[in-house]
Amino acid sequence: MRPSCQTSPAVRTHAFLSPSPLVGVAPMMDWTDRHCRFFLRAIAPRVRLYTEMITTGALLHGDAQRHLAFDPAEHPLAAQLGGSEPDELAACARLAERRGYDEINLNIGCPSERVQRGAFGACLMAEPRLVAECVRAMRAAVSIPVTVKHRIGIGRTESYGFMRDFVAEVAAAGCGTFIVHARNAILAGLSPKENREIPPLRYDFVGRLKREFPGLRIILNGGLASWAEIEAQLAHVDGVMLGRAAYHHPWLLVEAGARIYGEASPRSRADVVRAMHAYSEREVRAGTALRHIARHMLGLYYGHPRARLWRRMLSDPARLARNDPALLLEALEAVEHGAAA
Repeated sequence: MRPSCQTSPAVRTHAFLSPSPLVGVAPMMDWTDRHCRFFLRAIAPRVRLYTEMITTGALLHGDAQRHLAFDPAEHPLAAQLGGSEPDELAACARLAERRGYDEINLNIGCPSERVQRGAFGACLMAEPRLVAECVRAMRAAVSIPVTVKHRIGIGRTESYGFMRDFVAEVAAAGCGTFIVHARNAILAGLSPKENREIPPLRYDFVGRLKREFPGLRIILNGGLASWAEIEAQLAHVDGVMLGRAAYHHPWLLVEAGARIYGEASPRSRADVVRAMHAYSEREVRAGTALRHIARHMLGLYYGHPRARLWRRMLSDPARLARNDPALLLEALEAVEHGAAA
């Protein structure tokens, strides 16, 4: 039986209101599921984690319990919602708050055609009044913070004024935190992957936004892949959100403990593997396939001399078919001590 996902409101509020700069891991479809989040939390105790985007339809007409499931160890944790109907978003925000989430985040950044067909995601930047209504409805429905993740603009025309006006209207509805992916969203002609790579990064837009709205919490997302880059941007904004870099090189997050949160003794990779072994044993007993957990752990030894061996062992079909969490300890022994694989 999986542990309850309830946490006291006092603990959740304290986690959100920390005065330190925020370091978060971006919501990534098909990647930041609950197994991935537990793994990332084992590496970095204080970074903020986000669910994959959950649509209002999935929660209101599907298996809400499955979509909202998480382990208490994942706190601080935000539920990212996708939708454009204020009443539906308010109902889903209430569901997430009851489940114990620390934050509700509204997706105004996804450029995929599927999301556009649902009339939400990045296309909503063209409708700031509707976004404001959505935020107002969610804030009235819950006591936890409601935040917005958006792009700097849509289409191929870059306009700081467009983003500024969008933020101003949504902030007037009570949103105090904006997570800004510092690229335009190209709604036609580019895939979601190309939208993360081709539109130019405009960190200057995000820094300027913070200067013009000093009372808002402005978090920068997009392209950050090293601590030199992160610390350079933290001079201008209130926090950073990492995406693919954190997934493929998760040990990057360990430095957040020392550099941002003042943690003196970062854990070792071996500590993380042992924690994931215990977690995997519980999950396998509950019916989870080990491969659904192991796939998120392939980058743990990124940069290590035996990183390839680690990846090979954790993605070996024959080993995974046995569904035995002991595989994690076998791979740990092989990588850390050079045991035969």
